[in-house]
Amino acid sequence: MFAVRRIATSSRSSLLRRASKTSSSVRVPASSSRSCLSPSRNFHYSRVMASASPPSGAALSSIAEPNPSLFKGGSNGDAKSVADTQLRADVKAMGSLLGQVIQDHHGSEIFDRVEHLRNLAKKFREAGGGRDAMKLEESRAVLSEMATYVSTLNNEELFLVSRSFTHFLALANAAEGHHRIRLMHAKANTGTGMSALSSKSDSCGGVLPQLAKEHDADAIFDALTSQTVELVLTAHPTEVNRRTILDKQRRVQSLLTLADRYRASGEATPYKQVELNDALYREISSIWLSDEVAREKPSVQSEAARGTLVVETVLWETLPQFLRKLNSTLVDTIGKKLPLDAAPLKFASWMGGDRDGNPNVTSTVTREVCLTNRITAATLLHRDLTTLESELSITNCSQELRDIVGDDEREPYRCFLEPMIQKLDNTKTWAQQKLDNIKANNVSDDSIPSDIYLSKKDFMDDLMLMHRSLSSTGNEITANGRLTDIIRNVSAFGLTLVPLDVRQESDRHMEVLDSITRFLGLGSYEQWDEQTRISWIQQQLASNRPLLRPGVWNKHPDKFSPTTVEALETFSMIADQHDDSLGAYVISQATSASDVLAVLLLQRDAGVKNPLRVVPLFETLDDLNGAADTMDSLFSLPGYMGSIAGKQEIMIGYSDSAKDAGRLAASWAQYETQEKLAAVANKYGVEVTFFHGKGGTVGRGGNPATFKAIMAHAPDTINGQFRVTEQGEMINQNFGHGDRAERTLDIYTAAVLAEKLKERVKPPQEWRDMMGKLSELSCDAYRGVVRGDERFVPYFRSMTPETELANLNIGSRPAKRKATGGVESLRAIPWIFAWMQTRLNLPSWLGVGDAIGQVMDSDDADKLQEMYEGWDSFRTTIDLVEMVLAKSEPTIARHYDKTLVTDASAQEFGEEIRAIHASTEKAVLALAQHTTLSEDNTILRRMLEVRNPYVDCLNVLQAETLKRRRDQNEGEEDPRLKDALMTTIAGVANGMGNTG
Repeated sequence: MFAVRRIATSSRSSLLRRASKTSSSVRVPASSSRSCLSPSRNFHYSRVMASASPPSGAALSSIAEPNPSLFKGGSNGDAKSVADTQLRADVKAMGSLLGQVIQDHHGSEIFDRVEHLRNLAKKFREAGGGRDAMKLEESRAVLSEMATYVSTLNNEELFLVSRSFTHFLALANAAEGHHRIRLMHAKANTGTGMSALSSKSDSCGGVLPQLAKEHDADAIFDALTSQTVELVLTAHPTEVNRRTILDKQRRVQSLLTLADRYRASGEATPYKQVELNDALYREISSIWLSDEVAREKPSVQSEAARGTLVVETVLWETLPQFLRKLNSTLVDTIGKKLPLDAAPLKFASWMGGDRDGNPNVTSTVTREVCLTNRITAATLLHRDLTTLESELSITNCSQELRDIVGDDEREPYRCFLEPMIQKLDNTKTWAQQKLDNIKANNVSDDSIPSDIYLSKKDFMDDLMLMHRSLSSTGNEITANGRLTDIIRNVSAFGLTLVPLDVRQESDRHMEVLDSITRFLGLGSYEQWDEQTRISWIQQQLASNRPLLRPGVWNKHPDKFSPTTVEALETFSMIADQHDDSLGAYVISQATSASDVLAVLLLQRDAGVKNPLRVVPLFETLDDLNGAADTMDSLFSLPGYMGSIAGKQEIMIGYSDSAKDAGRLAASWAQYETQEKLAAVANKYGVEVTFFHGKGGTVGRGGNPATFKAIMAHAPDTINGQFRVTEQGEMINQNFGHGDRAERTLDIYTAAVLAEKLKERVKPPQEWRDMMGKLSELSCDAYRGVVRGDERFVPYFRSMTPETELANLNIGSRPAKRKATGGVESLRAIPWIFAWMQTRLNLPSWLGVGDAIGQVMDSDDADKLQEMYEGWDSFRTTIDLVEMVLAKSEPTIARHYDKTLVTDASAQEFGEEIRAIHASTEKAVLALAQHTTLSEDNTILRRMLEVRNPYVDCLNVLQAETLKRRRDQNEGEEDPRLKDALMTTIAGVANGMGNTG
C-alpha cells in the first residue's frame, strides 16, 4: 500500500526539511530487525530514493510508486483511458507519499504492520471475500488470521494503523472526486459542440438540445425561467471529517487540478513538477500531523459556520459561473438569454434553526446565526463591490444614473458605488454590534440605522440601475461581467447568505397551547379533540386580541415550563427578524390540521408581521398515509386558505418512514402520498411544492444518481419546484470543490427541467396493485424482524457501534430525540450509520427480498418483470437496493458477531439475518436478470475492487477496538481506543462514500 523509495537530499535548496521521528509509544516487537529512521536523516521529496523493503513475503502495494510524482500516467490512447491511467498514477503517488510520511514519523514498524495487514486483506479478497461458496472456508480463515494479527497490536499501534488506512481512503476520495471532473472535461474537450456545459444526458448541455427536438423554444424558456431548485443545507451529524482535514483535502484536489493544467498546456517543466510534488508532500504530511479527531462536540454556531463555509469559499464563485454557462447553452440551443434576475437555484439552511430534538438550538442561538450570516453576506458583497468599483472607471452613463450622481462627477459609477460600499460596511458594523450585545447579554438598541442594507430589493434596485446604465450606453459586455455575477448572487443568496428554516416538533406546540389555555382558565388544549382544537384556533385567528402579553411567561414559572418558555421565545425571535433572515417553519411529526394551525396562531400572537410559511413534515408510514386527509381538512377552511395565498409547501420525510416501514414500503408510500397530495392541492387550486427530506444513503432516501432519482418521482408532483435537503457529508461531497459544485448544480437544473417537459410513464392500476402487495409484504417482513423479534435490540446494540456513537463529537444534537427509549427513539441517522459501519446495511434491504421472492415464486412473476423493465421509478428503487447489496459484506458482518456478540440467541439471530441477506440477493438478481450484483455498474464495481481490502482492514481494526473498549473497567478507559474508534468510523465512512 505505502511502499516507497527513499529520497536523497536535493542538490538545490530544500523548500521542505523533514526530521524523522520515532514514536516513543509504539511497541517494537523483539523479532523485528528494522529500526526507525535516523532523526538526523533529512531529505527532499523531489529526489529518487532507494526502495524500502516490504515485510517478508509481502508484495509491493497496489499503489507502490518508486518515485512518486503527479506527473506520471499514460499519454497514449483515448481521453478516457488516459484519464483513468492518470487516476491510478495520482492514487499511487499520494499513497506512496503517505507511506513515506508514516515511516518518517513512526519508523518502519508501523509501516510494516500496515503493509502486513493489507496483504492479508488482499488474500482475503483473492479467496472471494466470503462470497465465493467454493472458497468460503479459506476466506474465513484469512479473515480470522487478520483478526488474530490485529489483536497483537497495542492500543497505540491500533490507532496508528487505523489512521493509515483512513487517510489513504480519504486521499483516494479526493483523487476520485477530481477524476470525475477530469473525465467530464475530457469529454467536453473532444466534443464538436459549442455548449459551455457537458453534453452528458444528465447535464443541461445534453438535456436542452434533446428538449429542443420535442418542444418549442418558448415552452423550454418558460419552464427553465420559472423553475426553482432550493437546496437546504442541514447539519446532521454525518460529516465525520473535521473542517481542518476537509480544508487540507480540498487543497490536495487543487494541486491535482493544477497538475492537470500543467500537463494539458505543456507547462510541466521540471521545476514546476518539483514544486507541485513538494506541495503535495507538504499537504499529505500536514494531514497526517493534524489531529483528525474532534475533541469536543461542536456548538450549534460553529456547526452552522462549518456548514455554510461552502457558500463562502465555493458557491459564491461557482453559482454565477454556472449560470453564465447555462445562459450560453440556452442561447446556443434556443436563441434566448437567461433573464438577469432569474434564480433557478437557491440555498437555505437548517443550521441554527433546527431545534427538533436539539435543546442546544435556542432562540438566542438562532438570532446569533442569522446575524452571523448577514455579516458574512455583507462582507462578500463589500469585497465584490470594491473590486467592481476599481473596474468601473467609465465616464459615460445613462441620464438616470447621472441624475443621481450629478453632472460634475467624472466617474459616475465609482461615485454611485461609493455609498453602496459604505452602506455594506455600516451593515457589517451594525450586525456585529448586535451580535456582540447578544453574546454579552446586553440590552440591544432596537433602532435601525437608515444607512444600512436590510432589504434585498433596495440593494438589487441599485445594482439593476447600474446594469441598465451600462447596457444603454454601449457597455453591455461590461454590464454582463462582474456586475451580472453580483446580481445573480444576490438573487440566489440575498443579503442573508442562506435563510434559516425553523423546525420544531408538533408536540412542543401542543405543550405551548396547553399551557396557554390552562393559564387563561380555558381547560386543557391537549385533552380537546381535533375538531375542538380547530374551532378554537380559528376563533383566535379571527380575533385581533392577543392571547398573552409579551414576556408574561417569564413571570409565571409554575404555569410555563422551561421548554414552553423557550418555544414562546422562539416565536418572539421570529417576530424580531428582518427580511429574508428566515424561510419556512417546518413542523416535524405533523399528524393533523391543528398541528399546522397552531403555528399560524403562535406566529400571529407573537406579532410576526410577515409570517413564515408553515410546512408540515409527514414522516412515518401512518403519517404519510394520512397526509392527504390532513391537507384536505386544512384547505377546506376559508381562514387557512386566506393565509397561504394559493401556495403550500409540504415536506416528505424519507429517513423516518424508511426506518419505520423499510425501504420498499416507504418508497411506495412516498410516491403515492405525493400523488394524493398533488390531487388534493389541485382540487382546491393550490400550487404545492414538495420539500424532500433526504439523506445521503439509500436507507434515508438518498440516491447517488441525482438525475435518475428526480426523474423517478411521481409525474406531475415536482412541476418545476424542487426543495431538498443536502445533509452532512453530502455537502462537502457535492459542493466542497468548485468543479464538483458546478456539476451538482448542473444536474439538479437539468433534472427538474427534464422532469417537467419529458413524457413520463404513469403506472397502470395493475402495477399499482402489485406495488401495494409488495409494500405490505416487505413492511410485514421488516417489522417482523425490527419490532417483532425480541432478539433484535440486544443484537443491534452489541453487534454495531450504536451505543458508542452518542459519544462521538460529530454533531451538536443528541443521537436520540429523547434521552430514554429504544430503537424507535433513535434518529434515522445513527440508525443507518451503525449498520453501515458493519457493512451489513440492513435498513436498506430488509424486507425487500421477502416481498420480491414471494412474487417471483408466484404466477405474478412476469408482471413483476414487466414492471422492472417498463417503470423507471420501480427499477430505480430495485437498482438502488442492488447497489447496497453489492456494497454489503455479510462475512465482515459475521466477524463483528464473532468478536462482539456474546449471547447465544443473538448469535443465532445474526445467522438468520445473514440468511435473509442471501435470499434478498438471490431475489434481486432474479428480478434484474443479473448473474452478479450491479454487474452493469462498472464504476461501482471498480471502486469496490480497489477499496474493499482497505475497508476490510478498518472493519477488523474497528471490531477489535470496540471489544477492547467494552472490556475496559470503568475509570480505566484508554483515550487512544476512543481515538482509534473515531478514526475507523471515519475511515469506513470514507471507504463506503457515505455515513448517515
